[in-house]
Amino acid sequence: MSLTSSTPGQALRPLAGRSVALVHEWFGATGGSEQVFLSMADAVPHADRFVLWKDDDATVDGQLRQSWLAGTPLRRSKALALPLMPLAWRTLTRATYDVVISSSHAFAHTVKIGDPGRTRHLSYVHSPARYVWSPELDQRGGNPMLAPMRAVLRAGDRRLSRHVHSYAANSREVQARIRRCWGRDARVINPPVEVDYFRAAPEQVRDQGRRYLLGVGRWIPYKNFDLMIEIAAAARLPLVLAGGGPEEERLRGLAARVDVPVEFEVRPARERLRELYWGAIALLYPAVEDFGMIPVEAQACGTPVVGLARGGLLETVVPGETGFLLDTTDPAAYVDPLRRAARLPGAAALANARRFTPQTFQANLAAWLTDEA
Repeated sequence: MSLTSSTPGQALRPLAGRSVALVHEWFGATGGSEQVFLSMADAVPHADRFVLWKDDDATVDGQLRQSWLAGTPLRRSKALALPLMPLAWRTLTRATYDVVISSSHAFAHTVKIGDPGRTRHLSYVHSPARYVWSPELDQRGGNPMLAPMRAVLRAGDRRLSRHVHSYAANSREVQARIRRCWGRDARVINPPVEVDYFRAAPEQVRDQGRRYLLGVGRWIPYKNFDLMIEIAAAARLPLVLAGGGPEEERLRGLAARVDVPVEFEVRPARERLRELYWGAIALLYPAVEDFGMIPVEAQACGTPVVGLARGGLLETVVPGETGFLLDTTDPAAYVDPLRRAARLPGAAALANARRFTPQTFQANLAAWLTDEA
């Protein structure tokens, strides 16, 4: 699966003739971190690719080598598998490599392969593990009963990552977390977004008119889809929720109790998602994200973004030009910004989205590899 149209081998040149391992956490139905991993694999096509396990509904071209966790029931429970992930990364393979590049949002950066005196380890970080380091950002890790385990995992996370030679972060937000959690510096390399694909919709899609508010993503608590329903009700505007996840039943119950139409698009195909972006008055994004590819995809369709003034949105949205950011979760506070967002020129949003193309990612990745590998 190729997600880029950059010049083949752009990032490969620094690694030509050297053995390379690419490692990623669990590989799910392709989301943001998986897209980055596949783009890195495009850049270094001769690399061996390792993951903890591949979900049954995930598809990928090429071979993924799975850890021993893939053969256990723990693959069906990330929370239960979490304490064993560092061990899995330390017992992944006996093969040796000149360069190891990890794509990490849990413990992949702790992977240790090869000769410590010879192997270079570079780690691209989507975020230090939210369950462990930022439970306030993700309710799934906020159970007080997990506090003792978090303390142990934090200490191990620091200790087991001392061999990493260089870090890259997907945003300034994550760069700051890396400094706070691990006491390390990191280069910022924003993820690749297929801006040209979302921009180049068929004419009938681009001319459909904008009729509803849109929420996109996995239906889990910290994404705040329940708040989106409240905002739509306050603004008296129709809402479309696109995605899927364990919150579906609860969200459908909430939607049935408001007096505006709320439609659910369950796991829409990419073409359908592009149509939904082009038909939206604005993308609602009242969540704290590490970076957030979805707001960039929306802007590539000329769609403004209205969300929280925290996390990755501070880097991807230009307030007053491509959307509005608020420091509140009061639904009523979003009504006026949504009306103003509807009048913003789509050309400004598209121009802003062009900062995050796959070509830019590949160029920045190549520079990092050249300097550090």
